[in-house]
Amino acid sequence: MSGNFSCVRKTFGNGHVLEHFPDARFWTNSGQILECQENVWNLYLYCGQLDLSIEKGSDILKLLVATEELGLNILNEFIQEFLIEYLQNTDPLGVLELVFQHKTFTNLKDSLLEIICHEPKILFGTDKILSLPAQILESLLKREDLVLDEIEIWDNLTKWAHAQQPTVDKNPFEWTKNELALMERTLLKLIPLIRFHDITSKAYYEKVIPYEDLFPKKLRLEIMKFYLTSDIKQIGLLPSRSFLGTIDSVIINKEYIALFTGWIDKKEAVKETYKFNLIFRANRDGDTAASFHAKCNDKGATIVVAKIKGSNKVVGGYNPLDWNGNGDKSTPDSFIFIFEDYNNICTGRIGRVIRESHAVRCLIDYGPLFGSYNRGSNDIMVTRDGKWSSVTNSYPNINIPRNFVIDDYEVFQVIKK
Repeated sequence: MSGNFSCVRKTFGNGHVLEHFPDARFWTNSGQILECQENVWNLYLYCGQLDLSIEKGSDILKLLVATEELGLNILNEFIQEFLIEYLQNTDPLGVLELVFQHKTFTNLKDSLLEIICHEPKILFGTDKILSLPAQILESLLKREDLVLDEIEIWDNLTKWAHAQQPTVDKNPFEWTKNELALMERTLLKLIPLIRFHDITSKAYYEKVIPYEDLFPKKLRLEIMKFYLTSDIKQIGLLPSRSFLGTIDSVIINKEYIALFTGWIDKKEAVKETYKFNLIFRANRDGDTAASFHAKCNDKGATIVVAKIKGSNKVVGGYNPLDWNGNGDKSTPDSFIFIFEDYNNICTGRIGRVIRESHAVRCLIDYGPLFGSYNRGSNDIMVTRDGKWSSVTNSYPNINIPRNFVIDDYEVFQVIKK
């Protein structure tokens, strides 16, 4: 990556840049000498240009510190932007401590924290977290986009605390008063950042109760009330972590985003990699084949979701292609699904296409069609007059009802972020 910085060069006065920085050697305020490749600095000093793509990461970080101390703000911002892109494909942990020492590196700091929150296995669950400075851990725990179950966050926090105080007994029930006081000071700012309302009562009993003596009395009472009554939905001031986006639907909620993402990518989803944009709702746009195709053709990949009338069942399918044309379409990536209770995503079953050459059928006079036609229906069929049916053909049998009526159905355009 390269950038043009003639405006930065001008801040030193025309013809005087090298007088201030002879031999392309920069003294920082701390007295540290920063030396960089002579040809790179000559290009910047004489031409106002700098190419960071050929520099070592460690040299770029030194340059970043120097530009801050020398007040080269525009150059500093450019280097931060470069590092943000560079760190997408590298381990960001080595940079974090340096960044936290400099208040002006806000963009870089936020980007590093976001990378770790979206890819928490970089840090959490590894030995690296044991030596993490408290300030960085606090910043991570404050965030709502940390993609980890809350009980995993708690496990990592307790391991970190024991690593900070290695002389303290590993069994909290054996702590002396001095050990208890030491751990209280260590975790004082961090315990309130745990969303205890997102920890199950079983996990709380097994993993959190041993440490309850560390909690303020008010917090212990709130937690007890949460588990014993239905009066409160949130403990403390912090809401549940919302690392997944919202979805505009009257049928499903944001929990489906992670599930659908994992099904599409054929792996467990740890972050939101797709946008699910509502493009059709039958009760709003018209429950006809013409309305479906008017809204859904030329939109690329889509997911169809339908709520079965008189039950909690939801059925649907994923078409990674489009709904244009006339006839069968081939793909190895489509699937159909059913949820026995749409309020509980754990009740979902997926059926991936078996006959790939008949994965999806597009007919202008019909709604969405999944699978080939046989014995009176496709695997999922919506007729021209809005009747729904299912017969196992191109997909495995996942017990979708033979004939059913729906309350409503929606189609979401699936867009890779």
